[in-house]
Amino acid sequence: MFDSAGRKILFGVVTGTLLSSAVISVLAVDEKETHNLIDSEGRAVLTSRQEECVQTPNTPNTPPKSFKECGSIGDRDGDGIPDDEDMCPDNTPEEISKGVYQDGPKKGCPIDTDNDGVPDYRDDCPNNTPLEISKGVDDRGCPLDSDGDGVPDYRDKCPGTPRGAAVDEDGCPIEGPSQAPVVFSSEALFDFDKSNLRPDGRKALDEFLSHKDIELVHSITVIGHTDPTGTDSYNMTLSKKRAATVANYLKSRLPATAQIISEGRGEKQLVERLPGESQKAWHQRCRRVEVGVKEYKRKQ
Repeated sequence: MFDSAGRKILFGVVTGTLLSSAVISVLAVDEKETHNLIDSEGRAVLTSRQEECVQTPNTPNTPPKSFKECGSIGDRDGDGIPDDEDMCPDNTPEEISKGVYQDGPKKGCPIDTDNDGVPDYRDDCPNNTPLEISKGVDDRGCPLDSDGDGVPDYRDKCPGTPRGAAVDEDGCPIEGPSQAPVVFSSEALFDFDKSNLRPDGRKALDEFLSHKDIELVHSITVIGHTDPTGTDSYNMTLSKKRAATVANYLKSRLPATAQIISEGRGEKQLVERLPGESQKAWHQRCRRVEVGVKEYKRKQ
């Protein structure tokens, strides 16, 4: 090797080996990159020193190739797996903190002990059973609890529980105490002989709902009644229409999970007439709509 006019000249001759690269290569003084010299069979050309190979500048033998025998195959993420065998060669210290696979198709990748798709280094539940992950896991690697009731989906028999409802060990909501139905005078809700809600009627129903825990309403039953004036069939039809009108209005204000039932009973269940009560006053009390509500118990 000698300098000539600011250039460094490298003569490469290896006895008994036909070099596939040019035996004379020129490397500018300010160039730093060199590569392992390989022979015609694609093997690295070794020097007399252990894990050292003949280096050459950029030649027809590029792109450069690394060789174990040259000590040029590293472990850049420090996980103990050589880069040429590492399926995840650029792990961060956090990613390898719980270990990496030592063999197989995921060699060098973060271990996922329970095979839930969340590697151990960020898995809060790293030892899930197949049953526990059968309904999926969250981004922390723990069994999904879709309705947030504290009972994971894989053993939740009522997965659609309303938020905030108390549940039993199976994840099913617990019903709250029974409530007496609220009675609305038909005059407060409808015009005479009509089944369309008056503005005051909507306000009355909104006021009624304002005292309920809307999200925990399980079901509502609406029953319409009439007075004995008119025919049985007419009264039955009118009571059904009025009950349906109230039910539909309440449904529009409640969660989709709430069950709404409406029923018309016509004049079949008249209220008892009070002593000395006028017929007009009695008929007015008979014309009514009863609304019964069932709510789930709230979680403490």
